[in-house]
Amino acid sequence: MKKKLLTLLLGTSLVMGLAACGGGSDTSKDKDTTTKTTDTSGGGNDVAAAAEKITAQKCSSCHGENLKGAVGPDLTKIGSKYSKDQILDILKNGKSGGMPAGLISGDDADKVATWLASKK
Repeated sequence: MKKKLLTLLLGTSLVMGLAACGGGSDTSKDKDTTTKTTDTSGGGNDVAAAAEKITAQKCSSCHGENLKGAVGPDLTKIGSKYSKDQILDILKNGKSGGMPAGLISGDDADKVATWLASKK
C-alpha cells in the first residue's frame, strides 16, 4: 500500500513539474527589437541581456528566479559542466529527467546557450 502511494505521489510530482516547465509556445505577435544585436564578436551586453530576458520567461519556472534550481537543477555554474554546443543540444532536444525539447529555439537558443556556457 505504501509503495502504491509513493508511486502515485512521485508520478503526480513529475507531471506537475513537467507541466510547469513545458509551457506552450509564445504566440504574441509583438517583436522585441531590443534583443537584436549587431555585435559580431559573439559577446556583448545586448546578447547577455537578451539571454537573461529569455531565461526569465522560459526557464525560471523550473530553474528558479535566479537559476539556482527549483524543480530543475541549478544553472548558475552550468558552463563548467557543459559546453555551448552541449547546452544548445539540450535546449533543442531536451534531456531525460524532465527537460523538455524545444522550449527555446533558433537565435534565442543560441543566445541562451552562449550565456549559460559562460557561467562557470
